[in-house]
Amino acid sequence: MTLDQIEQRAGDMDRLIRRYFDGCNEADVDKMIGCFTPDAVHYFPPGMYEGPFRGARTIAEKWRTAVQTLGSYWTVDRLLIEPRSWQAVMEWTHFKTKKQQVLRGIEWYELDPASGLIKEIRAYYASPQAAEYQTLELGGFDYAGRNYPDAPPSGAR
Repeated sequence: MTLDQIEQRAGDMDRLIRRYFDGCNEADVDKMIGCFTPDAVHYFPPGMYEGPFRGARTIAEKWRTAVQTLGSYWTVDRLLIEPRSWQAVMEWTHFKTKKQQVLRGIEWYELDPASGLIKEIRAYYASPQAAEYQTLELGGFDYAGRNYPDAPPSGAR
């Protein structure tokens, strides 16, 4: 892959993620759907919503509802693109204007190399740890199936 190709892909990924956020803020379901593979998944911490949002249409309709009912508006605060692996990470702010509430967090994006569209988002929120949970991780995410560690290495303190 040439430097020009890498830069082109990075630019395409940046524009796609920003178009998705524009679609969210405009409550434009079709614009959001156009940013996702049909079977995309958006993961959240456990206890948020009714679990992961599954499918491009579901993701888009959930955010349209948030705009309509909560006055939601999101900003892209920082965006890092890793074009070789089709991944990105973004720091964002979510303003719920009707509740006078502000949420901050990051999202990890995985894009589909075949289509260049978002296939997965993993949302992490900046908030205190939930004391009622022994394990603090995304609800419904297959950590074991993706080879994430389930314990510290032998001999770790």
